[in-house]
Amino acid sequence: MIRRIIPLIMCGGAGTRLWPASREVHPKQFLPLFSARSTFQDTILRVSDTALFERPVVITNNAYRFMVLEQLAEIGLEADVLLEPMRRDSGPAIAAGAAFAQARDPEAIVLALAADHVVRDTPAFLAACREGLAAAEAGHIVTFGVQPERAATEYGYINPGDVITGQVRAVAKFVEKPDPTTAADYIKAGYFWNSGNFMFRAAVLLDEYRKVDAASVEAVGNAVSKAGADLGFVKLDETAFGSAKSISIDYAVMEKTSRAAVVPVACGWSDVGSWHAVWELSEKDKEGNAARGAAVFEDSRNCNVVTDRALIALEGVDDLVVVATQDAVLVSRQKDTNGLKRLVAKLKSVAPQVTEDHIRVHRPWGSYQSVDNGDRHQVKRIIVKPGGRLSLQKHHHRSEHWIVVRGTAQVTVNELVKTVHENESIYIPIGAVHRLENPGKIQLELIEVQTGSYLGEDDIIRIEDDYRRS
Repeated sequence: MIRRIIPLIMCGGAGTRLWPASREVHPKQFLPLFSARSTFQDTILRVSDTALFERPVVITNNAYRFMVLEQLAEIGLEADVLLEPMRRDSGPAIAAGAAFAQARDPEAIVLALAADHVVRDTPAFLAACREGLAAAEAGHIVTFGVQPERAATEYGYINPGDVITGQVRAVAKFVEKPDPTTAADYIKAGYFWNSGNFMFRAAVLLDEYRKVDAASVEAVGNAVSKAGADLGFVKLDETAFGSAKSISIDYAVMEKTSRAAVVPVACGWSDVGSWHAVWELSEKDKEGNAARGAAVFEDSRNCNVVTDRALIALEGVDDLVVVATQDAVLVSRQKDTNGLKRLVAKLKSVAPQVTEDHIRVHRPWGSYQSVDNGDRHQVKRIIVKPGGRLSLQKHHHRSEHWIVVRGTAQVTVNELVKTVHENESIYIPIGAVHRLENPGKIQLELIEVQTGSYLGEDDIIRIEDDYRRS
C-alpha cells in the first residue's frame, strides 16, 4: 500500500512583488489572479486526492488565519492550521510543519508547497509526486526541478547528478540566480529551475536540520509541543519559536545536506514573482496584451492591465504594466522587477499605508471600506457575512448612524436589542455599548456614518469578541 503524503502549505508570505494588488495584510496567495479561485485555493485543491494525500497542514500567521479558514470553506475543504507567532523564514516554518506532522505520524512523508505558486498541469505535478515518493521514503529530501521553458534569471537552478531511482537524481549542486548568458549555459547543460517545493520524511528533514542548527530545531520542536489551541487553530509557542534562527530552508538544509534529490517535472509551474510573470500566465490578444478588468488597447503591444475600478485605456505604448486598485495605481515597465522592489521600499517610508492594507479591509466577520471622510466625519460601507457578528464594543470619541441597504441586522445598543431591515436605520450614541450581527442567510450591507472628534480604529473598546482580538 502506498503511504499517503501530508501536504504542508506555506501561507505566511507578504507578496509585495505584486503591489498594489497584493498588500501586507492581504497578500497575493489570497488573490484571484487568474480565475475565481486564489493560488492558495488552487494549491489546496491540487493535493486534495485522498488516495494520495492526508489531511493538509497550513502554516500561516495571526493576520491571515481567518482568510485561510474562509478560503478553505469556499472550496469545501479542511486543514490543520498552524500559526507562527512571528516570521522566521521558510526554515523554521517547514521544521515546525515537519514536527507537527511527525507528532501525527512518526513515519510521516511531508510535501512542502508554497501557497502562491501556479501549476497549470496538475496531472504532471501529481505524477512527479508519485515518482519522488519512493526516494523520499528511502530517506532523500526530494525537490522538484522544473524543466526550463526559457533562460530565466529570476530563478535558482539545480544541477542534477547520478540517478537514484527512476527519474529521480541526486542533486550535484544548487546555484543562485544567474545572468542571462549563464542561464542559457545552464539550460544547455541540463539544469532545472529550483521550484522551492520539497518532499521528505519528517524525521529525515529534522535530523538534517539538527546537524547544522540543533538549537533552532529544538526551539521549533518546543514551539510545537507547547502549542495551544485557540478557535480551532494551533498556536505555536511564541517564546520557543522566537528563539529559532530566521533562515530559508535552502540555506539551512538543502545546500548542506548529502540527501538532496531532484525529480524533474514539466507542469506549467511559476512562482508568480512579478507582474511580468502574471502577464506570461494570462490570456492575451493578438497584440500580446492581457487584461483583468475593464481595459481598451489601441496601437499598444505586450501590455498587462489589472484593474478593479476604472476603465484603463492605453494608446501608443508597449511593454507596460498598469495595475489600478481603489487607492493606488502602478505604471511600470514589464520586466523591471527590481524597480518595483525599490519602489515598494520607498513607499514604505513615504506612504506605508498603501503597502499594508487596501481601502477595503477584511475582518473575520466580513469587511469594511471607507467611502468618504473629513475632520469630524467618516462614511463606511460595511458587509457582514451570514452568521457573522462584530465585537460587543463602545467608543469614547464618536457616535455612529447605521443604515441597512441589504439584508437584516440585529443590533444591540446598551439594553436594547433590535432588528433593523432594509431602508431602516439606527443611531449609536457616544459611549453606548453596542454590537452588530447578521442573523440572516444573505450578506448584510449597511452604510455607517461616524461623527466625532476622533475617528481612528484604535477608539474601539472591545468588551466581548468571538474572535478573541484584544
